[in-house]
Amino acid sequence: MKLKLKKDDLVKVISGNAKGQEGKIVSIDTKKSRVVVEGVNMISKHTKPNAKNPNGGIVKVEGTIHISNLMLVVNGKPTRVGRSTDEKTGKLTRIAKKTKEVIK
Repeated sequence: MKLKLKKDDLVKVISGNAKGQEGKIVSIDTKKSRVVVEGVNMISKHTKPNAKNPNGGIVKVEGTIHISNLMLVVNGKPTRVGRSTDEKTGKLTRIAKKTKEVIK
């Protein structure tokens, strides 16, 4: 399945506990279709003491969200993403369904 979102895209969560929150995509797991979004879906992770964190303890980390629960934000509004071929170069480009605008 072709994923329509990419790393560093600004997205909005449309369902789940984090509904309404926005953030940038940090990483994508293509096999599981899950995404880590900056500052969204924070979970508590228990860590052992190590050289980096000598005390250990509980750390807040972003959890993954299924890609179907996200929408791309273009010009401040969430929109669906489509694909079309560029007439000049013949390459596939992403377009916003609402405004028909080409997404970089």
